[in-house]
Amino acid sequence: MYTFDAEKTKNEIVKWIRDWFEENGKGCNAVIGISGGKDSSVVAALCVEALGVDRVIGVLMPNGVQPDIDCSKQLVEHLGIKHFIINIQKAYDGLLAEFPKDLEITRQTKINLAPRIRMSTLYAISQSNNGRVANTCNLSENWVGYSTRYGDDAGDFSPLGKITVQEVKAIGRLLKLPENLIEKVPSDGLTNKSDEDNLGFTYAMLDKYIREGVIDDEEKKAKIDRLNKINAFKLKTIATFEPLC
Repeated sequence: MYTFDAEKTKNEIVKWIRDWFEENGKGCNAVIGISGGKDSSVVAALCVEALGVDRVIGVLMPNGVQPDIDCSKQLVEHLGIKHFIINIQKAYDGLLAEFPKDLEITRQTKINLAPRIRMSTLYAISQSNNGRVANTCNLSENWVGYSTRYGDDAGDFSPLGKITVQEVKAIGRLLKLPENLIEKVPSDGLTNKSDEDNLGFTYAMLDKYIREGVIDDEEKKAKIDRLNKINAFKLKTIATFEPLC
């Protein structure tokens, strides 16, 4: 039976972050998009432990009025990190307004546009602050492709990319993060539906399937397998043509 050692894994991630920065950005800052949820909170806390509070920068990026922005503010205040608040609404609305009137803008387009604008913002902040951008996706999201290509699935380093949702929560508690941030229910940012509502299964079910290969519901198993297959390309480097000669 699979068991998870949160303390061992936390210490290994902290060392990995230090080693990565030593090789890929000696003296650079970690720049993190702060949503106020478990993933960005845990990544920020891990970076503080690895690099020190003075080398971690949080970026809060509401799209207009964000009802839960207090959670993001709570996190940066809890950790004591430098942070910026940059509202992306004008960029988001302005870009949509420039689309041709006869072009149908789908719901999925609108959902994915905001994360892509946020990632551009993170890289702009990073470039101006001697930074490296943290990816905050976890293994469970990656497994079923629940991320935006070149949006929240981008970044320079990924501390949680091989860590499931339940494991992220365990590490968050070990880091003594506020419980409301660890258990904050993530939503898609447009319809206010939770991730689990959109996916059609719980992360607890998904995590058990990932780690132990166990799932009782054949219909949900088939859905997870399908999502894993059709989104596998997101976890690969860009396909590049190789000349034959």
